[in-house]
Amino acid sequence: MTASSRPPNQLLERLDAADFDLLRPHLATVAMVRESVLGEAGVALKHVYFPHDGSVSITVGLSEGQRIEVAMLGRDSVVGAGAALADGIAPAHAVVLFPGTASMLEIAAFRAVAAASAPFRSLMVRHEQAILAHAQQSLLCNTLHPVEARLARWLLRARDLSNSEMLPLTQEALAHMMGVRRNAISLVAHALQQAGIIHYTRGQIEIVDLQALETTSCGCYSAVKAQHMRLVGALP
Repeated sequence: MTASSRPPNQLLERLDAADFDLLRPHLATVAMVRESVLGEAGVALKHVYFPHDGSVSITVGLSEGQRIEVAMLGRDSVVGAGAALADGIAPAHAVVLFPGTASMLEIAAFRAVAAASAPFRSLMVRHEQAILAHAQQSLLCNTLHPVEARLARWLLRARDLSNSEMLPLTQEALAHMMGVRRNAISLVAHALQQAGIIHYTRGQIEIVDLQALETTSCGCYSAVKAQHMRLVGALP
């Protein structure tokens, strides 16, 4: 089987034929339904997911119930690999943000392939390093940078994963994930729309001027992208 005929996930496409043949019998294509939970913090995982499209929001929370996104995973990633290689307990909450499909396998099968293939195991470890870098950069960004730059960074990442300028998303959901008040998102989104950078209607945001959005974003977007490229390669 050639790389082009495999499921459209960057990590699966990067495996050589022998390693993919180890995985293939265990893979099942499943729908990722919006708001479905793929992992709960502190709970044992049953499956690992390689998204084909759509995106999964990785969030951490406080005892008071507030949650904030630390990473967004999609077709360049895998959901649950780090926990599967460790004790099987999810360290964070994983919920589908944009619907799509994914290749799913049971955690036991994932561990068996990782034990049998050093290249596969190495790729999964490098991916987890990339996600850690993403989470660390998000923490720095949320602490130091203004909402406008953070929103631009988030939209750019969402566009990379969806490969579309149209993002089905409400301002309320954005505010929830970014850990800011909804009126802050509304003010910034209005300013970006007035500048001709985005256009939003209820439940949908369109990126109109990609170059201007990149200029508005902070350096965290390119920093995370460079780290991911170094460790696991660029998105096709």
